[in-house]
Amino acid sequence: MSGPGDEVVRAARAWIGTPYRHQASCRGAGADCLGLVRGVWREMRGAEPEAVPAYSFDWAEACGQERLWRAALRHFVPVEAGAEAPGHLLLFRMREGAVAKHLGFQAGCGEGASFIHAYSGHGVVESPLSAPWRRRIVARFAFPQGV
Repeated sequence: MSGPGDEVVRAARAWIGTPYRHQASCRGAGADCLGLVRGVWREMRGAEPEAVPAYSFDWAEACGQERLWRAALRHFVPVEAGAEAPGHLLLFRMREGAVAKHLGFQAGCGEGASFIHAYSGHGVVESPLSAPWRRRIVARFAFPQGV
């Protein structure tokens, strides 16, 4: 059986091997973590729901604003913290006390859990959702249905 989450995973896996490029969102040419999400959105839903302003590597750390989290809340459906399913958008806080600024899509669940993300120095990869990564998850979201 295939559901919307499996479609998200298939779309995200098609980006694996794309080099890391800050602010880019072009499969095969370059993407950062937000660019991966933007590209999968376009492939699944069409036009992006809002323009993305230019952003620095440190995002909104200086002012402490959760800009990425607020944007995810505008366009995705929040999921309970304990829920886990393929295709969920994962939001990570890379350091305690810092703003959440990394994104990825859950691919595998359970013992072999993994996620697909664009990571500086690595490009778009599928990584194990290991304990250190799990500890950094601050929110989960699902693609909205029927958009």
